[in-house]
This record gives sequence, structure tokens and C-alpha cells, in this order.
Amino acid sequence: MSRLTVLVVDDYALIVDRLVAILSELDEVDLILSARSYAESLVVLEAQTPDVALLDIHLPDKSGIDLLDFIKAFYPRTRVIMISNQFDGTYETLCREKGADHFIDKSNDFEKIPSLITSLCSGSTTKSLSH
Repeated sequence: MSRLTVLVVDDYALIVDRLVAILSELDEVDLILSARSYAESLVVLEAQTPDVALLDIHLPDKSGIDLLDFIKAFYPRTRVIMISNQFDGTYETLCREKGADHFIDKSNDFEKIPSLITSLCSGSTTKSLSH
């Protein structure tokens, strides 16, 4: 089984810390990278290509949706999981149209992240782990 490199992008340190803690418990995850803004993510991406990126929609400098576009254009093999507190369906639809593999409601679905990462590692393409 291959081990994953995961990039976490969120402007709130508490969320990044929580995601890093969750991901570090998984045998499937080898390396966890993090960034707190769009610009910082570009620096990280230049140094290391992640297998999976967890992207918050609201970043301080540009949208996580802009980052989704960038990743899908330049790193098409990277699987993208969007995370947001804004779960009204509009963002999910937009993100999926732009190539996001999954959409997680940050307020309620953190417990789904380990099984989602495991399914990505095993090659599963199910997209039903969001509301």
C-alpha cells in the first residue's frame, strides 16, 4: 500500500492542528504539509506535490476555490477535499464542478476524514462522504 503526502490549507491554526492530529494517526499518511494561505500553499506545492490536499474555502489572500483551480491545472493527480463551514450546497456544487473529489462540512464531518483518506489510499473513488 502506498503512503500519502497530505497538504492541509486553512487559515485557522486550531483547524490545521486538529487535521494534522487526525492525519498523523493514520498508517496511510506518510507526510503532512500545511499552509495558512493561498500564497503559502504555492510555496509548499513548489517544494512537494501532495497526493491529497484538504483546502478551506475561505483563505486570507485568495479563495480556496482559486487554489482548487490551481491544483487541478498544475497537479491534476492530487486529490482535493474541500473543507468549509459554508455548507449550503452552492459551494459543494461549484467545487465538484471544478474537480474537487470530496466536500466536507468542517462543523460536522471531521470524523469522516480518516475513512475518506483511507479510501483515497486504496484507490476508491466514492464521492458520497459529504451530506
